[in-house]
Amino acid sequence: MKSKLNATEFKNKIKSNTVIGNPKLKFISPFWLFRIFKGISKPFYGDFDDSAFRLTINTTVSPTFYTIKGKYKTLNRILDISYAIEPTHKLSIIWIKYFPIIAFVLANSVLISQEETSLQVYLIFNLFIVFSMFYIRWRTKQEMKNLERKFNEIFEIII
Repeated sequence: MKSKLNATEFKNKIKSNTVIGNPKLKFISPFWLFRIFKGISKPFYGDFDDSAFRLTINTTVSPTFYTIKGKYKTLNRILDISYAIEPTHKLSIIWIKYFPIIAFVLANSVLISQEETSLQVYLIFNLFIVFSMFYIRWRTKQEMKNLERKFNEIFEIII
């Protein structure tokens, strides 16, 4: 990918738009909840150096599941940026994909084992689990698209 910026402008934009920290450790810290009261001042959270970066969305409420990892260098006076969007933690993506299925099986086994469960309760509970399964998958895809869109917009990436 190419950018309209040169290397120094790109690095200055990363500095001004990024809260420094390790994206993998953002929600593992026991003090992450206190950041809710601090507010969001910059759109990205991550680390960078003179040739590489790792950024994620700077959010205080919900965990982020994706990270942009990339490198940048100047070729023929044009800034060339190569990046990939990867899961922050592989376990979190597996959890998002398979937890609703496990919850569906466990909840149905509990509801079937109870003799007095009415059909309405069974139907409502199953519809809720199926709806939440589709919503969570849609939400994670939207989060990934939002991260890429925001990155391309701020750093003026030309495809």
